[in-house]
Amino acid sequence: MSACCGPDRAAAAAVACAVPSAPPPADFAVPERRPAEVLRGMVAVSGGPFLMGGDDADAFPADGEGPVREVAVGAFHIDATCVTNGRFAAFVKATGYRTEAELIGWSYVFGSSVPPQARHAVLPGTVPGAPWWRAVAGAHWRAPEGPGSSAGDRRGHPVVHMSWNDANAYARWAGKRLPTEAEWEKAARGGLVRARFPWGDELTPRGRQRCNIWQGDFPVRDARGFTGTAPATAYSPNGYGLYNTSGNVWEWCADRFSPDWHFADHRETRSDPTGPPTGGNRVLRGGSYLCHRSYCNRYRVAARTSNTPDSTTGHGGFRCAL
Repeated sequence: MSACCGPDRAAAAAVACAVPSAPPPADFAVPERRPAEVLRGMVAVSGGPFLMGGDDADAFPADGEGPVREVAVGAFHIDATCVTNGRFAAFVKATGYRTEAELIGWSYVFGSSVPPQARHAVLPGTVPGAPWWRAVAGAHWRAPEGPGSSAGDRRGHPVVHMSWNDANAYARWAGKRLPTEAEWEKAARGGLVRARFPWGDELTPRGRQRCNIWQGDFPVRDARGFTGTAPATAYSPNGYGLYNTSGNVWEWCADRFSPDWHFADHRETRSDPTGPPTGGNRVLRGGSYLCHRSYCNRYRVAARTSNTPDSTTGHGGFRCAL
């Protein structure tokens, strides 16, 4: 991922932090689920072609956002919201699963979010080009800002500090999978054609804020109503009923990332339900609460970035599809 969006684990070398490989998480039984149980909280999106990508003047060409092209997808279902702390807690209670951030022992936290009681856990050094990111020992989904913090009062917020591997583990347990990038973008657009945002082309129509992104002077002053994540159902849903496909948290997709992945004959290919093979950067979509027009306006629908499958940050989450 671009360092401004969120550093990968390899950047830890710059903060004098060892980068051990996490041991493989313990396997768990996948319960049999009734279709109605799996589909609860999901929305149906019809198949067919749509115009994917963008040609915005303020786009990042190196990210491979364009050109705009017609892409076909089959019918699918997708979660209306990101997976929440409450839903992830149910998964952990049922399986004993430990996330990669827990196994490795640290994760990235936005510097000004680290509470006083966790400052002792901040590892020395900063990420080149993005000094607002700090590696914090003991930061993970239960303690999003480090030791002494708690997600206990944020059960309805998106779960964060999720690696791509963690997201796939949860999806398998839930009887689902991660969405392909094409599925994610079609769903995020909510039926609008070539719009910049899930609600249209204006960021704040009639002066109304429609997503959880940084407001003010980044990274010094934030004038948002939320500190960090917003509830998963904050703001109005798009035309398909999806919440927060712009801002709030970055969302993992199944696909490997390539900046020149678009082809004239491109057609979406569904990932194996057990997950694509490991290795290589994976796609992230949607932007986060740290995005700001001054440096990272990747809260536009066509925007994209990537990170390594084992990387975790305080603004990284996911939603599932099937």
